[in-house]
Amino acid sequence: QVQLVESGGGLVQPGGSLRLSCAASGRPLSLYIMGWFRQAPGKEREFLSVVGWSGDITYSADPVKGRFTISRDNAKNTVFLQMNDLKPDDTAVYYCAAALRRFVGTATGLPKSLSQYEFWGQGTQVTVSS
Repeated sequence: QVQLVESGGGLVQPGGSLRLSCAASGRPLSLYIMGWFRQAPGKEREFLSVVGWSGDITYSADPVKGRFTISRDNAKNTVFLQMNDLKPDDTAVYYCAAALRRFVGTATGLPKSLSQYEFWGQGTQVTVSS
């Protein structure tokens, strides 16, 4: 099965940027729709962004829309999350997740629920603070 490992987290000042990576192994990345989630202390894990298997369609949650950009490079078995204009409320553990490829039609049909994802990484800490 596919294994996922996140990297790129760290400490950044408000307004700064980070680029997270998620490396997949064991199975071709193109078999999966890939998503990013985050979980802040005391809160439930929340959906952030998702990219279709080919990288041509994406969908992002309102809190990060316009600031975060998801992308993927299937040849390198890697999915990315470019995070700009970071805010203290963005502080959380960030997870990548994989959902078995399925027909979705358009970006609106991409999976956004935790239960729709079968495989998860261990997470990487992002801290936004002065």
